[in-house]
Amino acid sequence: MQISSPSSTDRRRLLYLYSHEAWRRVSHRLMLGRRTVLRFSGPAPDRLIVAPTDLRAVDPYVAEEILDGRFPLAGRELETQGRSPFEMDLPSQAFAVSLHSFSWVRHMRTLTQDEDFARLRTIFNDWFRTHGRRFAGSPSWEPETLARRVIAWLSHSPVILKNAERNFYRRFLKSLSFQLRYLRHIADTAPEGQARLRVRIALAMASIAMPASLAAIRKAARQLDHELDRQILPDGSHCSRNPRSAMDLLFDLLPLRQTYVNLGHDVPVRLIPCIDRMYPALRFFRHRGGELALFNGAKTTLASELMSVLRYDETAGAPFKALPNGRYERLAFEDVVVIMDVGAPLSAALSRTAHAGCLSFEMSSGQHRFIINSGAPAFAGERYRQLARSTAAHSTVTLNDHSSARLSQSAFLGPIVTGGLAHVESRREQTSGGADSVVAAHDGYLKLFGLKHERDLALHSGGALLRGRDRFIRRRGEDPGSDCPHVATARFHVHPAITLERQGENEVALVAPDGDCWVFSCIDVPVEIEDDVFFADPSGIRPSKQLTLTFALAETSEVQWTLEREI
Repeated sequence: MQISSPSSTDRRRLLYLYSHEAWRRVSHRLMLGRRTVLRFSGPAPDRLIVAPTDLRAVDPYVAEEILDGRFPLAGRELETQGRSPFEMDLPSQAFAVSLHSFSWVRHMRTLTQDEDFARLRTIFNDWFRTHGRRFAGSPSWEPETLARRVIAWLSHSPVILKNAERNFYRRFLKSLSFQLRYLRHIADTAPEGQARLRVRIALAMASIAMPASLAAIRKAARQLDHELDRQILPDGSHCSRNPRSAMDLLFDLLPLRQTYVNLGHDVPVRLIPCIDRMYPALRFFRHRGGELALFNGAKTTLASELMSVLRYDETAGAPFKALPNGRYERLAFEDVVVIMDVGAPLSAALSRTAHAGCLSFEMSSGQHRFIINSGAPAFAGERYRQLARSTAAHSTVTLNDHSSARLSQSAFLGPIVTGGLAHVESRREQTSGGADSVVAAHDGYLKLFGLKHERDLALHSGGALLRGRDRFIRRRGEDPGSDCPHVATARFHVHPAITLERQGENEVALVAPDGDCWVFSCIDVPVEIEDDVFFADPSGIRPSKQLTLTFALAETSEVQWTLEREI
């Protein structure tokens, strides 16, 4: 079917988005003025006051590899053969960001030999020489990369500076001061969302980890408070709607909080309340096996990684049933968890990692995830990242193989959501049979095809039966009619660890490694088993399977299906 040309409303929206991005870029350039070395030069402190703790895990193998000239970063490996990595062609953009952010320096905490510390300082000297004051043509000076580097340098300064001669010590502090002056200048024009908040975290951390006036410390705290208020929603979820964002931010916010307390400074007013709100939201997305749900750009989270943050949780309560601001619903009973996305991006600027997965869900039982979304690839190229954002990569329904949200293909705008999904309605119900249910509908297909997708999920008491219904309705709620030419496909992505066993045309058993078995069935249409890919596996993109229900709306406007535990 031919897609209609953009409406006048869509054209006005695109014009606004182009204008907004153009103004952000112009403001960024005006803020910097002439980006000369002299503009950001100035005095450097003669010492550091404290090194904030880094809660992330370390790997001695990575440290050994890097010191031997092999950089295993972002899913790739670079063999330097004695050359500086900063002068080589790098394997990918993600590799470049990881290299220049110095996130790998945490692994150097495992070093013990003087010659190893000397080799580490050689890597730093290479960066000072090649990128220390060169702004153009490198991701090194992008706001979030720079903020991550500042945090890494401050947190691991004892390792970086161990047994260092005075000249290196001064060069390190001078470079750090230079980067901070640059970061302060660009902070207000950094991209919306997590990047801008991380910039404020880095500046607040630097204000107390390095000598600074009380006025400067208070100003950095106020600016951090302002950004926390903007980004951490009242229910504790992050404005990006990415379940993993809270964990990534807590890795930096927790050490920052502790550093304020240890030094006796007034903690930023919003810092502790925001951390306390983020923990219940983080637990909301946690499956029983310890992994976070895969929505809106979330990559696979190892249970050990999540626990390193959760062990500092002082709120210790049961997960919420819903996140009304982040727009997610959770059905749970005993060891069964169902999480459903019932929201749209909060703004175009915050939709850079948003996926077209509205009304998708994940279901886990015990230690295993059975129905999942395909997730976001950690290190794959742009083509795979955009495929992972499509509706077909989520456990929900596509209409005529279209995504429910339109994603920008413009290099100028970036990968934001420019149209399609605009409004989602949802409500919680308790059925007479004791089931806890969610009924939701979205308008992602309304402009193109004149239809809304409605889904209701009900987890029955005892947690042994999940009932679902997917249907399409016209604007006023009526059925599409027998002349409707559209075809819908409901997809249920199955975790790679789950084995599928066909039990008939309309039934498939899903079996976990520990024997836990759920039977998926649908009497309305045949259940098909198709090849699939799992984007979010820690080892890279991995083959998997999916169950599909395909139905022509002229024949039936809805399908009902069940997932029932086999006792």
